[in-house]
Amino acid sequence: MVLVNSGYRRPRREDASASRGCPVAPARALLFISLSLSVSALGGCGMSSLTSGIGGGMFGGSSQNTEVSSVSEDQLLAAAKTSDPNATGSTSVGEVAAGCPRFIVAPHDNYITFYEEGHVGDGMSVTQRGEITKTARECQVEPGRVVVKYGFSGRVLLGPKGKPGNISLPVTVAVNDSKRATIASDNVKVDVDVGQDKPIAYFSTVRTITFPIPEGSRPGEFELVVGFNSKASGSG
Repeated sequence: MVLVNSGYRRPRREDASASRGCPVAPARALLFISLSLSVSALGGCGMSSLTSGIGGGMFGGSSQNTEVSSVSEDQLLAAAKTSDPNATGSTSVGEVAAGCPRFIVAPHDNYITFYEEGHVGDGMSVTQRGEITKTARECQVEPGRVVVKYGFSGRVLLGPKGKPGNISLPVTVAVNDSKRATIASDNVKVDVDVGQDKPIAYFSTVRTITFPIPEGSRPGEFELVVGFNSKASGSG
């Protein structure tokens, strides 16, 4: 499934701070530039997804009056790590359940790049870059509402000016109705530890969001959209 812009309305997002870096070995710069070129060549829009829903899916299905429990951080993390680190192309994995809201990655917010202060846009001043590469979701339909257990995973790449340590990535998940109006949102801070000897680190997160559905509406008319906060301080 190749993700395209489907009229996604960006939810309100909080500002976030980013780590500032220091010079690193040339080999890391070459690795980062190589990976960045790969993403740029694909337009930054194609993301892989693992999907699950009522009645079936890679992680098993859920039904009414059952606990949503199949989507796990370990499975998403493993999926992110098994991806080719030089490719972010789209592949369709698992079954998409029609009775569950779609879960997509925002076409223009699937990655976020941080720079040294005062050098936004300079490729040689990049401190780190975060990318969302895998998603999964399943839902539980109840009278008047839907409970969605969703998860996403990805990686962090240290740039030429990056340094090891904890990196916090700002992510927002929005629930849109059939008219693309945002009816619920979830702001997430994803913390990733990057080591000196591993310029690529991986992350995964699983959360639950609940939203009401008006009488006469179907859960499949709604969608969840995940993306980085492109307005975060130091990003560009």
